[in-house]
Amino acid sequence: MEDNPITISLCMIVRNEENTIARCLDSVKGIPDEIIIVDTGSTDNTKEIVRQYTNQIYDFEWIDDFAAARNFAFDQATMDYILWLDADDVLLEVDCRKFLDLKGNLATLIDAVNMPYVLKRDEFGVVTYSFGRNRLVKRSNNFRWIGTVHEYINVYGQILKSDICVTHTGTFKVSDRNLKIFEKNQAKGMPFSPRDLYNYGNELFHHQFYHRAIEVYQEFLNAGQGSVEDKISACARLTDCFQQLGDKAKELEWNLKSFEYANPRAEFCCRLGFYFLRAEQYEQAAFWYGLATKLEKPDTRGPMLEACWTWLPHLQLCVCYDRLGKQELAYKHNEIARTFRPEDPQIIHNKNYLERTFGIKSVEKEVRGDEL
Repeated sequence: MEDNPITISLCMIVRNEENTIARCLDSVKGIPDEIIIVDTGSTDNTKEIVRQYTNQIYDFEWIDDFAAARNFAFDQATMDYILWLDADDVLLEVDCRKFLDLKGNLATLIDAVNMPYVLKRDEFGVVTYSFGRNRLVKRSNNFRWIGTVHEYINVYGQILKSDICVTHTGTFKVSDRNLKIFEKNQAKGMPFSPRDLYNYGNELFHHQFYHRAIEVYQEFLNAGQGSVEDKISACARLTDCFQQLGDKAKELEWNLKSFEYANPRAEFCCRLGFYFLRAEQYEQAAFWYGLATKLEKPDTRGPMLEACWTWLPHLQLCVCYDRLGKQELAYKHNEIARTFRPEDPQIIHNKNYLERTFGIKSVEKEVRGDEL
């Protein structure tokens, strides 16, 4: 344990965030020792709200460069470590408590703290989609942001992987802002890094420009550079593109292509399972869903679809085995899925259907019967 707790600067860039900024700042109460807000051109009451929390408000002329704005915010920080958030991010109460404990105990040899960024939860509050981001960084290392859009911090050294979650509260909206920045940079002849290519492909995909997205993703992969996680994600996007275009052969090809970059992931096994399930090839579908249940989750900061590593393949195995006339196996996997989602209506429906139609008795019923 450190003799003294570290000090923290919270650095944020904002624009027209009057509906979210107070919620964000309230959620981190007690964590930052200073709050630095860089406004990139608000025309609403954002600044007036922020003044209730800090007087360190700076104006930054927007130049279509997120990294430049974030680096300017970081340059104003004076504390030991810098925490960054967006206005529609929050710390839940449990995560705020964990963060305060971290603040009091973090060894100063740590250069950065990586935290899960939770983008989606299901109707039961369980995390369904998240990935890691370096949220807390040592100021003296002068880490810099890179990228005009979809920017990232270039960190190195001792990185602590934490279970403190930052939760995104906004809804995903397709905006043409990022796409326009990419296209403007392209028109200028600005060279794209591998990460730029990958993110440009994502913007094209979200705008349903599937043919253009395919070209950009393939350019990214053919260059042989970029992170493994981005390569795997590009394969996933390519399968989605070809599925949307109705090209089943290419969809299958890019599903399998992902295995060239890393060991099979449950997400791709579930994709393959669904591919064969749609084709009513239930034996093949069961194979891939079954494989998904046997894999060990990788220690990665990349995107993770938790359903594929927990309940989803079991629920789909229930469907496959029922179609194959193997109702006992169908029931077994539905029960496993139920351990993850005991109140899921579909899982409860499957349970009742199998018990009623095929006379399968649940272990729970047998136990209660013995007790009687």
